[in-house]
Amino acid sequence: MFRPARTSAPLALVLLVTGVGSLADTPLPDAATSSLFWTQDERIVGFRNFDVIYTTRAIDHGTDFLPLRSAPADFSEVAYRVGGEAFSVDDYLKRHFVAGLLVVKGDRILLERYRLGHDETSRWVSYSVAKSVTSMLVGAAIADGYIENLDEPVTDYLPRLRGSAYEGTTIRHLLQMASGVAWNEDYTDAESDVAKAGAANGTVLFDYLAGLPREAEPGTRFNYNTGETNLVGSLLRAAIGNNASSYLATKIWRPLMEHPATWTITENVETGGCCIHATLRDYARIGLFALRGGVLPDGTHVLPEGWMLESTTPSAGSPRYGYLWWLREEGAYSANGIFGQMIWIDPKAEVVIVTHSAWPAAGGGELSEHRSALTNALYRRTLAVD
Repeated sequence: MFRPARTSAPLALVLLVTGVGSLADTPLPDAATSSLFWTQDERIVGFRNFDVIYTTRAIDHGTDFLPLRSAPADFSEVAYRVGGEAFSVDDYLKRHFVAGLLVVKGDRILLERYRLGHDETSRWVSYSVAKSVTSMLVGAAIADGYIENLDEPVTDYLPRLRGSAYEGTTIRHLLQMASGVAWNEDYTDAESDVAKAGAANGTVLFDYLAGLPREAEPGTRFNYNTGETNLVGSLLRAAIGNNASSYLATKIWRPLMEHPATWTITENVETGGCCIHATLRDYARIGLFALRGGVLPDGTHVLPEGWMLESTTPSAGSPRYGYLWWLREEGAYSANGIFGQMIWIDPKAEVVIVTHSAWPAAGGGELSEHRSALTNALYRRTLAVD
């Protein structure tokens, strides 16, 4: 997925940042090879060091952060079933190369597990979890008056797309993955659109997208499209007159987060559809911020009133998708990234479940089935915790 980058770090650095078994001998992946096609060992090493391999912009944290207190609950009896077979939490962690799993209820950490040389200070690539963060930043830009409303045409902010299939497409359509413009998101195909332009930004992105045909009327058909979420990032930058990392730091990171983060950039622009690198606990704080409606502990409303409810309402194109959020049962929703990254949120019970993972494949099928079953089992256990 990502090609423009710094040179790989020396092996000495790799030894410092991996520090687990045979992985200590695994050099950082070659930045010229798409991360979609790294080997399993390269994924584990590379996902923890994504912001060493690729060019990033810093996301600063502040002196205060949202406190989370340790209150371990017993999850030893939690089990889930797939294909008639029972699996434990440990089975899932081992089979799916999970580096970190965290379950938070309110301000309490009920379960926190680290593996593969990972710990509470380790950053990990988010992949498409970043899409949901970008969606919240669009909400913040509306609250700040930089964007008037979601029904404004995309071409008002990105005039280079005038005359293309994006004529008539609104910001809302982009957030709902329903522009109607053709796009192939096949992670296994080196010739797919996502493999060719999934990390593109700037004029490279605009020119690539402008060359794609329209397949449906805007707003009528869901089609998952990472390129367009990078386009949302470019639109955000045009609206606020600043980079997304600085805006994220000001609006969310400094008031809430314990550790600094980074965001991958190409053409000097954050990839709105991918690749914020943050710790597991700060992933959880993103979830807590979302379920609390984008209100900071001091009462500051970062997001417009009702924004998260609107963001997690089914769209005309898909009953399972809102504004760059996946919608789950009974009002739950999630930010999902390929290779198993996740922030799962239930606002009613104030439960957040997060994972840092290096799945053996991008996702779908049995991998996603296991994750869904485990998440449901973990959630049911949290409901029994007072």
